Amino acid sequence: MDDIIADIAMVFHWSPASFSEMTISELIKWHRLAAARIGQNE
Repeated sequence: MDDIIADIAMVFHWSPASFSEMTISELIKWHRLAAARIGQNE
């Protein structure tokens, strides 16, 4: 889970506090968007 949060934070420049209220589904959604933004395919 830490890797997912780190990837999202790196791409969108969000602080760790931004993730405290997110559900797993939301984290996965944002991780997919972050991966798409940097051109990674999952």
